[in-house]
Amino acid sequence: MKKNLFALGFMICSISMMGQNDKKESWYFKLGGSYFTQATATEFPSVNGREPNKDVLIGGKLASRESITGSFGEGFRFGGNVGYRFTNRLGVEMGINYYKSNSKTMVETILNDVKAFESKGQVKALDLAPALVLFLGEHNGFEPYTKVGVIVPVDGQLEIKTNAVTALGPVYRKDVIKPQPTVGFLAVLGTSYQLGKNLSAYAEIEYRNFTVHGKDKTVEGYTVNGADGFSLPVGNPLHISKSEININYGSSLNSTSNNKLTNATGYDESKPGDDLSSYISISGIGLTLGLKYSL
Repeated sequence: MKKNLFALGFMICSISMMGQNDKKESWYFKLGGSYFTQATATEFPSVNGREPNKDVLIGGKLASRESITGSFGEGFRFGGNVGYRFTNRLGVEMGINYYKSNSKTMVETILNDVKAFESKGQVKALDLAPALVLFLGEHNGFEPYTKVGVIVPVDGQLEIKTNAVTALGPVYRKDVIKPQPTVGFLAVLGTSYQLGKNLSAYAEIEYRNFTVHGKDKTVEGYTVNGADGFSLPVGNPLHISKSEININYGSSLNSTSNNKLTNATGYDESKPGDDLSSYISISGIGLTLGLKYSL
């Protein structure tokens, strides 16, 4: 799918360049805001050993279970673009965007009609988006265009906030997962409308597709019954060790990994733990509205 879209985009651009001789070299700047809905739903990764399920228990027994799926591709984005037109038809853009997803439930447990456990995740990210733009011609002030490019996250994280009801009181925990480097894909269909000599309004429908693997995780917040949970002594059932507070993710585990399952005899709770990397989807379809200023 991605290869076909890229091939189509480059083919159209090549044809337009061969048939376009007149120049319209210019710089332009765009500011806009977007709202995305999720494009594809996948199963969320496990959260601290709990699978992405909604469990309903009655009298301590499991009454029902359903898998929780979704995408962090739903949310708001704000950003700007710098563009340069080589000709009437062809240009390039570089976008910089800040994205904040909607909060998504990843794990949930209902005990006797009371929510006993819930983990909710939210993605915050800053990305660069270089793209190739094909302008399709102006008519009555409107100028439609298409755009294909890539998404390169430069900073971001997945925050998972967990609230649980325990015998020792309410427990709150905040995990922050940093991502491995990745690249995504975007395709846009848009149009601008001339408001003045240099000012235009624009609207875009954008499809983006990329997944992100975890690099490491840190527990940044932990309270038990409102008090500091990090200071709980060893032996307390809610004590968390250094190996749980800091985790490094990888593609495999072996007998040298600091993991209870693969290295039970060498497992060291005073050092960061090791675990398998999982991934999340940030695919979505969005509408962007904004203003464009041309030099």
